Amino acid sequence: MVEGRPDHVAAVIMASTGDERAVLDAFLDFHRAVVLRKLHGISDADAAHRLVPSATTLAGLVRHLTVVERNWFRCLLAPGPGDFYLTSEEDAAASFALAEADTVERLSAAYLAECAHSREVAARFDLDHVVSHPQLGEVSLRWILVHLVEETSRHAGHADILRELTDGSTGAV
Repeated sequence: MVEGRPDHVAAVIMASTGDERAVLDAFLDFHRAVVLRKLHGISDADAAHRLVPSATTLAGLVRHLTVVERNWFRCLLAPGPGDFYLTSEEDAAASFALAEADTVERLSAAYLAECAHSREVAARFDLDHVVSHPQLGEVSLRWILVHLVEETSRHAGHADILRELTDGSTGAV
């Protein structure tokens, strides 16, 4: 831990001279934590409230990112029985849809659990490990990690804007 810094910030600072894997893991975990921070301290109603013309909400972003984590790590990299990789635009759009049971607490817990599972799956493979992808042919774990850093950071930016529109709160830490 870097004195006075949250763990996700400290990890990025500590990885500043780390190897490629340490840097990728630290930045992905940083952006995962930022997304969760955007949900912290707001009501279920505020998290589900639409503030933009699209169906994007704070709660929907976390639900979507949970599906993204599951899709890339569990379903593509290490599928189990019944796991299948989602490929369509309809699947992506549906991943933002909320159910009545999707509270801030439940969404946060599900995202944390899926991220933990993603870390466990990724740790079993080296960065050069390649898997078949239904649209791209083949992808390496390195590519998956870079893609998840990009996807998560993009949505963390969306979440930052939505949180600012909700109560004025901004920032990553």
